[in-house]
Amino acid sequence: SAVPIFVAVTQNPKIPIILQEQNSFPGITTRWFAKKSSLICSAFNVFKDVPDNEVILTGNPIRSTILNGKKEIAIKDFNLSENKKTLFIFGGSQGSRFLNDSLLKIIREINFKNIQIIWQTGDKDFRKYKSLINKNLKIVPFINDMASAYALSDLVVCRSGALTLSELTACGKPSILIPFAAAAGNHQLKNAMALEKNKAAVIIEEKDLSNQILLSTINNLINNDATLKKMSKASKNLGTPHATKTIVDSLFERNYFV
Repeated sequence: SAVPIFVAVTQNPKIPIILQEQNSFPGITTRWFAKKSSLICSAFNVFKDVPDNEVILTGNPIRSTILNGKKEIAIKDFNLSENKKTLFIFGGSQGSRFLNDSLLKIIREINFKNIQIIWQTGDKDFRKYKSLINKNLKIVPFINDMASAYALSDLVVCRSGALTLSELTACGKPSILIPFAAAAGNHQLKNAMALEKNKAAVIIEEKDLSNQILLSTINNLINNDATLKKMSKASKNLGTPHATKTIVDSLFERNYFV
């Protein structure tokens, strides 16, 4: 944990304390140490009791390769059509049982005439769903090349962890966000609200989710080119693809490296 490190550096005031907060709701370590830190690199504008000169809005560092996806290559890799809208559904590297079960309930009602789906289930649920695979429905346990999946997708359905949202916005992807209700401090909902407020995403909370709501939300968005275009632009405007450089440059500017 960060506590022993913090205790150690407080014994030497010459050592600066720099925090990097990824979520819209600061974690307990950040809340403890914020007022004693030299600098906070924040993904969201959430620090009200810290002097402005000690907080910089940087976004979250993401893997640079996430921006390298090419749609024409992704179409071949996933063996999908270039003439259909692509819905990408995932629940993190381990998958999400809640998202998987929710999609299963509506999958037969989706009109595949104009839509195709990439569905990442996670290893545990893959066997349960793989029998549904067809030319318009690609079901995989894990996606190694997320850049290609993003490049091909027109709409994403996913959770709202901080790094997921950082990748979505860096790639300018419209999304339907279903926050994990049990996340500490309900931070996933708060993360998602930052996107919805800027019209880059639509939130469906777990408690509100029904088959009809999920299906109608997907249909209303993915079949509306104008809405997708506006959401994509809004998402891109929120992206911080160069967050790593921003953070490192800020540390050098303050002479924190010796």
